[in-house]
Amino acid sequence: MRLTLRIKLFLVAMVFLLVASGFPTSAEAQNWSRFRGINGTGISTQKGIPTTWSPGDYAWNNELPGIGHAAPIIWENSLFITTAVDRGAIRFLYCLDAATGEERWSRQIGMNRSRKHTKSSWASSTPATDGTNVYVTFADKEIYMVAAYDFDGELVWRRSMGPFESQHGLGVSPVLFENMLIVQNDQDGPSSIVALDKNSGETIWSNLRTFRRTSYATPIVLKLPDEDPQLICVSGATGITSFDPYTGKQNWNAGEFPLRTVASPVYAGGLILASCGQGGRYGVLQIAVDPSTKLPAGKARIQWQRKRLIPYVPTPMVYSGYLFEWTDEGIVSCVDPKTGRDVWTERIGGNYSGSPICIDGKLYCISEAGVVVVVAASPEFKLYGKTPLNDPCHSTPAVANGRLFLRSYHRLACLESAR
Repeated sequence: MRLTLRIKLFLVAMVFLLVASGFPTSAEAQNWSRFRGINGTGISTQKGIPTTWSPGDYAWNNELPGIGHAAPIIWENSLFITTAVDRGAIRFLYCLDAATGEERWSRQIGMNRSRKHTKSSWASSTPATDGTNVYVTFADKEIYMVAAYDFDGELVWRRSMGPFESQHGLGVSPVLFENMLIVQNDQDGPSSIVALDKNSGETIWSNLRTFRRTSYATPIVLKLPDEDPQLICVSGATGITSFDPYTGKQNWNAGEFPLRTVASPVYAGGLILASCGQGGRYGVLQIAVDPSTKLPAGKARIQWQRKRLIPYVPTPMVYSGYLFEWTDEGIVSCVDPKTGRDVWTERIGGNYSGSPICIDGKLYCISEAGVVVVVAASPEFKLYGKTPLNDPCHSTPAVANGRLFLRSYHRLACLESAR
């Protein structure tokens, strides 16, 4: 009896530690509710997803109107995805049946035509869902819109965050934390981080931000054992910053970045990692910050820096104690996150504007040419295969409930697990 109780307590403690560190349990990993899944970790324990396939292997492969780079999100059998046409004049939110790809409903949102970067789209922000509502963001120069729809497509609430000034367009995605929808609004003009009541859209707290350049990095919530949760945000003007997600009060800051932030922060080896860069790949910098060691004046301790083989746009992957850097130019490195030193580095080819995810210990990432590359997430390099989608892609894969979803410029495809 005593041994059994100890084992039970040990298992409970292990589950708590996995959840606290942002690693998904098998039950949580069934849904893919935001950019890169649970808390942005990008990890799925799903078995049986193929590493190579043929066009006839898809469960379904649908054409989407317009173009969008946002990743799909999935809750049980409901899939949500956004797209846009006519230079952003009409933005769409679609709800599809995840098993069949059939359209359940769509909502059109009229906005102004606007400019964007050649690698961006007018639907690059990935929605978020809590299983009751789906939350979506779109922006043009006049309005940064946040809206909530229920699973039947009925509008629950809509908010304007004011104008949005950016030479590249909107790329950051909203995140959910308890009863709040958190929107990081770092742009070329007046900026803020805002926590909205997810049920009403009313402001719970708002924190004004120093601004310099638009940030495209989606926040994460860090929940460590015996510590209060931290909202981790990054931008060029403010660097890596920790906030109390309940109040918006700043906990610490690591100092500003010299350049723009696109890749989202990750937690690895007890450290927060984030990077900055710019077009042309000059001056890319990645730093690792200890989130629990405070220096005077609310500064955090920088443990190490990297200035080469760093992704500018793709968000790194953390798995099984290692950091995997998938660069824009198709170089993949396995790194010791505690020291920043390489374990291995391999050139796999292609250019990348989407981020990798990890399924059952394998990294899946889609090149801009639309080739899905799969490599082992391990301290030994292994290439599993390369499969063309025959359509360009700047998006990130999603996986949920036994299915892998691959979004390209004009299509959305579904592969089913063999198990």
